[in-house]
Amino acid sequence: MEWLVALMSIITVNMLLSGDNALVIALASRNLPPVQQKKAMIWGGAGAIGLRIVLTFVAIVLLQIPYLQLIGGLALLWIAVKLLAGEDENHELQANSNLWGAIKTIIVADVVMSVDNVLAIAGVAKGNVTLLIIGLVISIPIIIWGSKLINMLMERWPIIITIGAAFLGWTGGEMATGDKKIIPLLDPYPWTHWAIPIAFAVIVVFIGSLLAGRKQSGNKEPQNNL
Repeated sequence: MEWLVALMSIITVNMLLSGDNALVIALASRNLPPVQQKKAMIWGGAGAIGLRIVLTFVAIVLLQIPYLQLIGGLALLWIAVKLLAGEDENHELQANSNLWGAIKTIIVADVVMSVDNVLAIAGVAKGNVTLLIIGLVISIPIIIWGSKLINMLMERWPIIITIGAAFLGWTGGEMATGDKKIIPLLDPYPWTHWAIPIAFAVIVVFIGSLLAGRKQSGNKEPQNNL
């Protein structure tokens, strides 16, 4: 049961943080004929899956270094805040008129955009490489072909994003408390192993909601001056 919950967590986290992947694919392959667009999507997606698995495996290994897991947890906290605040990434991608160029652009762009995914999934997988690979293989095709539906659901029920961001905050807290240099400091206080992840989740929801509210207010100001 615990394995299944972790698998669903990896799929959920990957879908929450990979909403821009379909946009990358569309931008990179928009000048290709329809048949080649499908090939670019399939091969670009496959390449992205492979590289993301390798990067996440590297992240799992690196997180065993003292204090890196603490840093990763704090980084994931900030990533979760940005997700809830609705900060958009700029995608200045050049469309390619040949298949290989489009595939290369898709793979490179996906890797550049995958820092948040890699950190989050490495935290959820907790060293289980089999779980990691299965979760990524299942989730990336869902993202590529179902991103429009995912985005529609998130727009209709924003609570999905809030819950997902809080979960990322919790994961960041677990990563931080799981650092081999931090564990001895917390062992005399067992309650900190659940209190800190809860605190991370609360911080994400509070700061993320605050930033999102300010962003919406800023977007409305020009309209009020008309």
